[in-house]
Amino acid sequence: MTAIAMLSVAPVIEESMSEEVAKAVAALNEFDVSYETNPMGTVIEADDAETLFAAAAAAHDAVDGDRVSTVLKIDDKRTSDETAARKVDAVEDHLGREAKRER
Repeated sequence: MTAIAMLSVAPVIEESMSEEVAKAVAALNEFDVSYETNPMGTVIEADDAETLFAAAAAAHDAVDGDRVSTVLKIDDKRTSDETAARKVDAVEDHLGREAKRER
């Protein structure tokens, strides 16, 4: 089984959030997950949803602030071991090219 999540954790502040977001991403290293950070969030992969929930909670708790906004979307594939990379590969197969566009 594979559980994949899109996680976004950010303090609700006026100035740059990058230092606090870095703390959230660093907290993921304490868990048996793989992850890839992008401009809009972090994709996390684990063997089960429980690990994703624990990692997301740790990331949320790592951010300092009076108010923290966290969004978590989970795809819990209980009968498959399909990875996040394979999901992207499937889209690229249909596109006939990479699913990236550089500006």
